[in-house]
This record gives sequence, C-alpha cells and structure tokens, in this order.
Amino acid sequence: MNCHPAERKQPKKTRVIRRAFTLQLKPGSFTKYKHYHDNIWPELVREIEKCGIAQITTFEHNLQLFLYSEIHDKKAWDRLWGSKIHDKWARLMEPLMQFRPDGKVDAGPLREIFHLETAAGKPKKVSKPK
Repeated sequence: MNCHPAERKQPKKTRVIRRAFTLQLKPGSFTKYKHYHDNIWPELVREIEKCGIAQITTFEHNLQLFLYSEIHDKKAWDRLWGSKIHDKWARLMEPLMQFRPDGKVDAGPLREIFHLETAAGKPKKVSKPK
C-alpha cells in the first residue's frame, strides 16, 4: 500500500557526535604522512565506514595535526582502533608519529566547547514557477 508522501515515516535521524583529536608528527615525516592519506587504502575506508565513522578531516600546522570526525555511535573509534586493518595502517604510521612513554600514539582528545550551525548550511528551497 502506498502512502501519501507526507504520511510516510521518516527514518529516525541519529544525532551526530563530533570528535576531535590532536596528533603530533615526527620531524621530516609530513610528506610521507600526507602521501599515505592521499592514497588511503579502500579496505581501510570500508572499515572506517563499517565502524560508523561518517567523516574524518585532518588539519595540519607544522607537525601538529588536528583530526575532526563525525560519528553516530560513541564506540565507533574504539571499533576502528580494534580492527586488523587499522593495526596494519598503524604499523605504517608508527615511524611518522610521536609516541608517549607508554607506547601509545601521542594523541589527545579535544572537548567541544562551541558549535554553531546556520541556515547557510541548509539547502535552499526552490520555488516552482507559477
């Protein structure tokens, strides 16, 4: 049975969770780091998507990286970090990244303190000619 478009149930919209991290590169490693990310493995992209990470953006200033992501589930990053393909990628990144004394990558989560969305980010309604 077809419903009138206005009567169709809209899929439940999940709330976007914004996560951000800082990372530190070793001196002289930026070019190689950028090359790997410009040529990211398709199987890693599939794993990122499967884990529930909708978007990743990385910014750079000198050797400091700022990684921003949008996820729909608080455990998305944990799932990715626990995957075999990420372990393989991490071994590739290991010579490029700074590590803490405990052997973990020198990364720090950032706490969101301000977010603004305006109408500029929403599609404009197109009026039909009469």
